[in-house]
Amino acid sequence: MPFRVTRSFFARYAWSVLAYNLLVILWGTVVRASGSGNGCGDHWPLCEGQVIPHAAQLSTLIEFAHRMTSAVAAVLVIGLVVLAWRALAAGSAARRYAAAALVFTLLEGLIGAALVLFGETGTNASMGRVVILSCHLVNTFLLLASLALAAWTADERRTAVAAASEAAAPRGAGTGLALAYAGGLLATLAVAIAGTIAALSDTLFHATSLAAGLQLDFAAASSPIVRLRVIHPVLAVVVAALLAGLAVRTRARVTAPAARRLAGGLLGLLGVQIGLGAFDVLLLAPLWLQVLHLLVADLVWLDLVLLAREVVYPLRSSFRIASSAAITSSRLARDF
Repeated sequence: MPFRVTRSFFARYAWSVLAYNLLVILWGTVVRASGSGNGCGDHWPLCEGQVIPHAAQLSTLIEFAHRMTSAVAAVLVIGLVVLAWRALAAGSAARRYAAAALVFTLLEGLIGAALVLFGETGTNASMGRVVILSCHLVNTFLLLASLALAAWTADERRTAVAAASEAAAPRGAGTGLALAYAGGLLATLAVAIAGTIAALSDTLFHATSLAAGLQLDFAAASSPIVRLRVIHPVLAVVVAALLAGLAVRTRARVTAPAARRLAGGLLGLLGVQIGLGAFDVLLLAPLWLQVLHLLVADLVWLDLVLLAREVVYPLRSSFRIASSAAITSSRLARDF
């Protein structure tokens, strides 16, 4: 008897793929922070010109492990697309998100290859590396969003309350709130890009004390990467305050339970993230804290993406229904 793929199985699988990708991303932080990005030399996809390198250095093992876990992630996402086509109806949102996840996974591999082949690894402090890493970050966040939305929209436990959520939207939300979420998503991406630059600076130009780090930040002779890292904490505090205000406004105006829970979760995550950021600066960015800081940043992004979906999608549906009603009314008025 062939195995039947249900929506609930697909949703659980999608959540698992998302969790695995988070682990791969966190291991990527270990690769960057340990300076192991050039552990396989300038070879890609081979490592030191071999399928399985005879690693004599720890950096080679760290980078090779990252490549292998990334390859497994790609296989898992391909499986997600196959399951989506078996379990979900044509035209379903989860199918589209699964396909998008595959596209972003392939781009993830290409961007990683570009870092290696262009020599933008190790101690390279070029602005070209900053550009590629920024593209890498944006693509990674879009990949995570696609995986989360694929799981979220396929979850059968949520379909029973979908109609109630849409019905609540006209009473609780407005177009201005939807635009605010679009701005919040873009601002969060900007903070993450600034964080990537700051993390690279901490790796390449590690300060021995907080005072020495501040002196480097404003020294005219410092690398542009060092002078740019001061942007991250300032921008992070400003955007966190804006997102917190958005979450409070959502809880006050939106009646959908899922949106209210996500808004509450966002408030909690923002508080944790600001605290971790402060400790990251004070403790001079130890590796374990960098990993934890990135994990919470990813969770903030995922919470915001799902919250935006819960606010914007019912608005879009309500607008479509209202537009159809208006067109029908105008036709009836014309006929009579």
